[in-house]
Amino acid sequence: MKKDIILKVENISKQYRLGQVGTGTLSHDLNRWWHEIRGKENPYLKIGETNDRSTKGTSEYVWAIQDINFEVERGEVLGIIGKNGAGKSTLLKILSKVTAPTTGSIKSRGRIASLLEVGTGFHGEMTGRENIFLNGAILGMTKKEIASKLDEIIDFSGCERYIDTPVKRYSSGMTVRLAFAVAAFLEPEILVIDEVLAVGDAEFQKKAIGKMQDISKGQGRTVLFVSHNMAAVKSLCHRGIVLENGKVKFDGNIEHAVSYYLSGDSEIVNQKIFGSDHETEEFKLEKISINSQGKTIYDPLSENNAIELNTTIILKDQLNKNYHLTYHLYNEMGEALFSFSNGNEEYALNYGKNELVCIFPASFFQSGQYFLSLFFVKDRREAIFIENDIMSFTIVDGSRDLGVYMGREPGYIKPKFEWTIKNN
Repeated sequence: MKKDIILKVENISKQYRLGQVGTGTLSHDLNRWWHEIRGKENPYLKIGETNDRSTKGTSEYVWAIQDINFEVERGEVLGIIGKNGAGKSTLLKILSKVTAPTTGSIKSRGRIASLLEVGTGFHGEMTGRENIFLNGAILGMTKKEIASKLDEIIDFSGCERYIDTPVKRYSSGMTVRLAFAVAAFLEPEILVIDEVLAVGDAEFQKKAIGKMQDISKGQGRTVLFVSHNMAAVKSLCHRGIVLENGKVKFDGNIEHAVSYYLSGDSEIVNQKIFGSDHETEEFKLEKISINSQGKTIYDPLSENNAIELNTTIILKDQLNKNYHLTYHLYNEMGEALFSFSNGNEEYALNYGKNELVCIFPASFFQSGQYFLSLFFVKDRREAIFIENDIMSFTIVDGSRDLGVYMGREPGYIKPKFEWTIKNN
């Protein structure tokens, strides 16, 4: 069966010059021009470093994305995931024709509507109603077509009271609501959405996810969706692309893509093996790993499973056995949630190799990202080794049905309490 390809990306790369506005100096521009008139390749395409924001590097050129290739079928919902700085937004801006690629080409069949950031394509001095017509015109729609959808757009956005007020007076949430409604109801063949749903409230997230499902399934239109909310990605998308330092590291089934992403940097993020920098005269920390009970470290951590935290440590001190580990748990905002340790004598560290297992009960964590800090404590009062953020892990919600509420309940843990009821 022949594939109905609506979007084809071939060898897309985008190069930026660091520390400068524009493409570089006049001498670089002249050099490019001289190579071009002689029919030769841009000399600056041969230089530049991978987009790793955590390293200083030596080149003044960097590849935001490099050699990106993929195809999207009509009606497919493609999730594009990766860490901050991986190149997701750059790729979507190129697909949306906001910026041009340095190399490569894009072939698309149909109109592309983009929702890249709050207020994309909106004019602050114009009213919400005027911006609906402006965006429709940009998408190539007639005034009559836009007018036929106007009531639906306004109703979905929930901004009817402010629809004749200049958009500059809207809150960020109102702006996103209206922008999403415009992009969704003006029937583009391809809808590109970049993490803007995070600005909306829980009610809007639920409506937006449901609308995107209707768009892809009922209307056969294509959606490219970027989000750090793995629950939303898994519920909405069929296929996932993982970007890492500007390159495609994985392209395949969304379950496997999320699993690969959570493993991070082509290494296993749910396991860390330590070297000599985690060794003292008293101890050697060998390994920390975390997994869902009955699963491997390669599988996503589900909030519905019990979670095992495994710590392997060698105690070198034969005389003093009064050592224990304490972990501090933080949420993604850096807020301390609680601490826990093996300070009880029953679980005390002994001379030699110790394999500690701490089990969090099923449905203890909300979905989200968490960070662990480690303290190696001597005589119950002196922390002889401390490392903040020694381990991070992400809990995903893999059990919710399509179309249900994609937000999260308040708080970061959700313990199951014992209830009783008496009926008369």
